[in-house]
Amino acid sequence: MELSVLLNQFLSGLTRAGVLFMLASGLTLIFGVARVINFAHGSLYMVAVYLSYSFLRLFGPGGMGFWLSLVAVALSLALIGGAIEAGLIRRIYGREHLQQLLLTFALIYIIGDAVKFVWGITPKSVSRPPFLEASIPVPGGSFPVYNLFVIGLAALVGVGLWLMLARTKLGWLIRAVAADIEITEALGVNVPRLLTLVFMVGTLLVGVGGAAAAPLTVGALGMDVEIVILCFIVVIIGGAGSLLGAAVAALLVGLLEAFGILALPQFAVVFIYALMAVVMIVRPWGLFGTPG
Repeated sequence: MELSVLLNQFLSGLTRAGVLFMLASGLTLIFGVARVINFAHGSLYMVAVYLSYSFLRLFGPGGMGFWLSLVAVALSLALIGGAIEAGLIRRIYGREHLQQLLLTFALIYIIGDAVKFVWGITPKSVSRPPFLEASIPVPGGSFPVYNLFVIGLAALVGVGLWLMLARTKLGWLIRAVAADIEITEALGVNVPRLLTLVFMVGTLLVGVGGAAAAPLTVGALGMDVEIVILCFIVVIIGGAGSLLGAAVAALLVGLLEAFGILALPQFAVVFIYALMAVVMIVRPWGLFGTPG
């Protein structure tokens, strides 16, 4: 097999990993702090892709329009996430995971019907911004600049999220709530408001990932199912609540998917599930998770 083909698949795998990391980091943050299994995470990603379509039509496809759309989608998803947490999720904290699953599973249908009502059933596509339409030469061919932009954006999101959690007061409070919510509340921290903020940060990451992925995919009903499964696989492999785990697992899943399609297309998905199964057998708490 030619080196150029392997290089292209490697870069494609990094692109996929970048999108998965941005989405899964929001999912693992919400679960690590609020202990809520949010099955509607993929549906919010679908909303982000459709909103990208609408905002780009509003602001225009140019450079400024692209950046305005990216920011608008991220902020819109943050507001939606905050509303969902304050209106619904807050009422099931501390309850059995089954009740959480039922509520967030119901949200999948509610959000799906809302998308159908607003945008219809016709798939929506988004073009790449003109300033990122070019390709760069690589050995044996070329690779889209936009894909490199997605990889770089994912890296910036990861660094920014780490700095926020490790170097800011907000990050310290989030980590304190994740470690012991009762003691943190006893120290006078407004935990309900903090949990709402965590949901907003988690869904903002979905907005960034969805807006970045919009030119790489097609907005269509049902697209949320595949992506939420992959996000949960990333969280399971990496370890719930671990940002580093989400990054490493997204990289493994993205590359495994890319090279699996190249080697045995009909079994590409099987490789990903096999990796998850091995990790669950050897380390049930994930590569970078903690037992208990």
